[in-house]
Amino acid sequence: MAESDRELWDYAPLERVGPLRFGMSVEEAAGAMLECGFTSDTVSELGKFGPFKQLRARFRAVDAPFYRADVVAYYVGAMGLTCIAVDALTGPQVMLDGIRLVGRPPSELSDELTAHLDNTGRNVEITPGGDIGSQDLGIMPRGQRAGDLLLTRLVFGRPNDWANTMSDCIPADEMNGHY
Repeated sequence: MAESDRELWDYAPLERVGPLRFGMSVEEAAGAMLECGFTSDTVSELGKFGPFKQLRARFRAVDAPFYRADVVAYYVGAMGLTCIAVDALTGPQVMLDGIRLVGRPPSELSDELTAHLDNTGRNVEITPGGDIGSQDLGIMPRGQRAGDLLLTRLVFGRPNDWANTMSDCIPADEMNGHY
């Protein structure tokens, strides 16, 4: 999707990604997304995270093909929305302090994010996939193939009592490759 055709969302670390606030229920998130022109056909149960049921909702633009997932929201029990993934190819562009986070070559994002983390006194962290991420900001870039290119698919989370780190709060299917 052309950059000019993407929705533009802002990110408030550990609070919200665009209209999605961490802690929202499935119904609240579906309503907020519908107001922004996104729909979801089903909510899937992924299994259990300890004693909690884990759910996934895939959102796509209302006029997009049914198989597309522009944004994927993950929920854990009564804690509600705990993790949000934004597709590198078709998802909204998410901005953090002037940095475009989605659909970029990983090396470009790593350079900008490293400078931002240094300038704001935060730790520069290496994700399990070898990218630059941040526990403090609740972001974990993941690679997503776009033909012969690799672009950034951003996964946002809020570690808390049930997950101590970003890696702990991200569902296993987000750790797999995306095409």
